[in-house]
Amino acid sequence: MPDTKTRPATIGDLAAWAGETYGPLPALRFRSGDTWQDITYAELAARVRAVAGGLAAAGVREGDRVAILAETRPEWTVCDLAIAELGAVCVPVYPTNSAEECAWVIGDSGAVAVICEQAEHVDRVRGVRADLPDLRAILSIDPVDGVQAVADIRGEATPVEVDPDEPNTIVYTSGTTGPPKGCLLSHRNWRASLDAIQQRTTLAEGDTIYLYLPLAHLFARMVQLTSLECGATLVYFGGDIRAVVAELMEVQPTHLPSVPRLFEKAYGMVRTQVERAATTTEQAQDLVRAALGGRVREALTGAAPIAPEILEFFAGSGIPVYEAYGMTESTALISANTPGHVRFGSVGKPLPGVTVRIAADGEILAAGDNVFSGYHKNPSATAETLIDGWLHTGDLGHLDDDGYLHITGRKKDIIITAGGKNLTPANFENDLRQSPWIANAVMIGDRRPHPVALITLDPDEVARWAAENGVDDPHGHAEIRRIVTGLVAAANAKYAPPEQVRNFAILPADFSVADGELTPTLKLRRAVIQERHREVIESLYPPAEGAL
Repeated sequence: MPDTKTRPATIGDLAAWAGETYGPLPALRFRSGDTWQDITYAELAARVRAVAGGLAAAGVREGDRVAILAETRPEWTVCDLAIAELGAVCVPVYPTNSAEECAWVIGDSGAVAVICEQAEHVDRVRGVRADLPDLRAILSIDPVDGVQAVADIRGEATPVEVDPDEPNTIVYTSGTTGPPKGCLLSHRNWRASLDAIQQRTTLAEGDTIYLYLPLAHLFARMVQLTSLECGATLVYFGGDIRAVVAELMEVQPTHLPSVPRLFEKAYGMVRTQVERAATTTEQAQDLVRAALGGRVREALTGAAPIAPEILEFFAGSGIPVYEAYGMTESTALISANTPGHVRFGSVGKPLPGVTVRIAADGEILAAGDNVFSGYHKNPSATAETLIDGWLHTGDLGHLDDDGYLHITGRKKDIIITAGGKNLTPANFENDLRQSPWIANAVMIGDRRPHPVALITLDPDEVARWAAENGVDDPHGHAEIRRIVTGLVAAANAKYAPPEQVRNFAILPADFSVADGELTPTLKLRRAVIQERHREVIESLYPPAEGAL
């Protein structure tokens, strides 16, 4: 691996640097029909240069904002690097965003151009074009009638010397409350995070890293840039989330970043098999190892908590899953468990260059060159989040005697019951989600006499049960209620009586991004969920026990 000191100071120089450094090695791998195709580092640099020229011909200049509205695919990476090469600023837009959400991100950022993946995305932007006075160009990745494809535009890009403190990207937080805020992240922020990660990861030339996470999320962007700087091969999923396991068996990655749900699902399936005596734990571990391709030596999880029991299971299977912690405002990472430095139940030690301290009220504060400069056009929110150089994360936690960071909850999620008991809902919710039966759980109880829960069932598990038992409506079936009652009781057993859930409702469908109940990164939007299911919640409390 090249010395860190030789690495580019700005993301705009990355494609050319990687092309010179790793030349013929495969940089990107993607599915094309029934086969996988590679793009070498030299080819990637040439494609980035060509697209940068096309964007320049389309009128993009240094400092301009350019939005990308597309799924995770090689063209996303090419466009991201081309925007940086021009000294422009990339604005990711989640492909799941509604037209109104797209209008907010594109409009608030002042984007002059938007690169859309396909016709549906183009139509979405055209529908709100009147609300976007700064937007001058709509371009496409796939062919779309009446729209220029970004790869077909010919032009020359003039090399730009960019100050590392200038913004490289504006990433809009998915926001569990209120409109998303645009985090300004500079080239220096990226450099600090990349340097820290590369001191801890084993990723190197010849390795492959499989990516199915949305590149609109900073976690995936960090994976992308780390892979390119390390000379590894970034493998993009084929576009169908249901085919992820099959693709893992095909591409056999050495590294696997994921949100916890993938590992939770695998663990839940294994538990079911073992409980039915269909296999032993050792056999199940062999199956899991094979299902992930058989070569994974480093998996990374973040964006949501994961139960220590799951991490222990995968470690016993020979697949270390390293839990990390960070946020968009910290350029993805603050701390991480890393090879040789693991403590289950923690999110690891602060990464090199990052300082962490705990405020008097238990809030986690972080400082370092990875911390953003503020929110775009939102000085009041910036002042609330950045105080005397410290990033106020909004998360609660503590550092143990060995320097490992432990997350205990979110300040704004804390439930205070009518009796004055402070509850962290994520603890019970995560315990319940370990079961293969449970997709999601939301604890309710603020200003109430005791907590209750809204529960959604795993669609695969409940569909299997319904088929085996000939049941059309499993969600309201007495046997399902009995099963979930047992799961709630088992989770409750870990907590003192005032912290235990006294009643629950099984909802007919899981929470979704489309309905606004989940963020694009699958975080619970608690306020939306509570408002949407207000009547169900009230039914869980007898009239004398309602809200104060």
